[in-house]
Amino acid sequence: MTSETTISSYFSISFGLVLIGQEIPYDIYINSSSHAVREKFVCILKKGRTLSQNELEDFREKYYQLYVNEEERPLYLRSLVLCPEGSDIEKTAAIKDSAIKHLKSVFEEGYEFTNEVLDETLEGCRESVESMVDVLEDYTITDMQKLIAELSFHDFYTYDHSINVAMYSISILKALKPSATRKEQVMAGMGGLLHDLGKVKIPTRIINNPGKLSENDFLAIKEHPKYGFDLLENHECGHSGINIEVIKRVVNEHHENFNGTGYPNNLAGTDISVFARITAIADFYDAITTKRSYHEVLSTQDALEVMAKSVGRKIDPKIFEIFRKNVDVILSGKSNVELPDDFDPCQPQNILPMQKVAPKIQRSDFFEKEEVDYGKVKKKKAS
Repeated sequence: MTSETTISSYFSISFGLVLIGQEIPYDIYINSSSHAVREKFVCILKKGRTLSQNELEDFREKYYQLYVNEEERPLYLRSLVLCPEGSDIEKTAAIKDSAIKHLKSVFEEGYEFTNEVLDETLEGCRESVESMVDVLEDYTITDMQKLIAELSFHDFYTYDHSINVAMYSISILKALKPSATRKEQVMAGMGGLLHDLGKVKIPTRIINNPGKLSENDFLAIKEHPKYGFDLLENHECGHSGINIEVIKRVVNEHHENFNGTGYPNNLAGTDISVFARITAIADFYDAITTKRSYHEVLSTQDALEVMAKSVGRKIDPKIFEIFRKNVDVILSGKSNVELPDDFDPCQPQNILPMQKVAPKIQRSDFFEKEEVDYGKVKKKKAS
């Protein structure tokens, strides 16, 4: 064993997610200190070693917990897809922990937000989403919902919601475009993960408030797409595999409504980035179906029924239809209620603000063929 003398950061890993019979690409440590505060990490297995099942069982008996150096987190995440012994829940929980770590660095009060922090966050989120794409390669939208339901949630709504939106965005893109490249899937996931980036400039008392917001607080919330866009617009991103234009458009356009009544620029239809339209559906669906401690959620059937009433107004008809067809349910239930057009999926809710159905609007069944738009952020058209 070799003692780690320099000051480093470590994270714990599951015994069930350690590679067996293959070269391990990271060093494995234990905490040899018996002191509750002072930690002393010691390397017990150097990278490049191959571990047998018997050796791993010996580790289980000897050690309470295994650790990996924070600098080698990307290597650990990439190894998850090669680990057939671990369950998808365990793997996704590890990926989620990694994503939360990076989101914390920008969202938690007390952290100083700098360009360096944003750069590290972008890179860390890319690594997390790439692992998500690889581990959940064959997952449908329905599979994704079942998996999300099994995962524990954090007490800060933005973390869990953003991660869930990333997972749903990937699966929606694959349903919409089965030939989607890995890079496109990663960009869909990163857009979902970072869609609420601008909330770093909104007080947590507002963004974590599950009650009804005051008019001033709601006006503050409506600024977050522009805040997030400005943070990315002023940032030089040199990371390979990150198309910053896609992320900027998702951040800026995920609250634009399909009929042009959204914010911040009143964009409509296909003027809104396809990735932002995907994120909007993922955002909406997760907000009303994922169990939280502060409100009951809708069943899948009821959620789809409620969402269907926003088609053509808030959400894209074509993407929603494909989404609906890829969720294995029969529509029934909430046929006489809907959510108002100003419903904000990004906010926690004590009670979902249901209202009686508004008069039915005409919706078109014609969908024009479109190419994925990687272009610059579009602005409101002059009147």
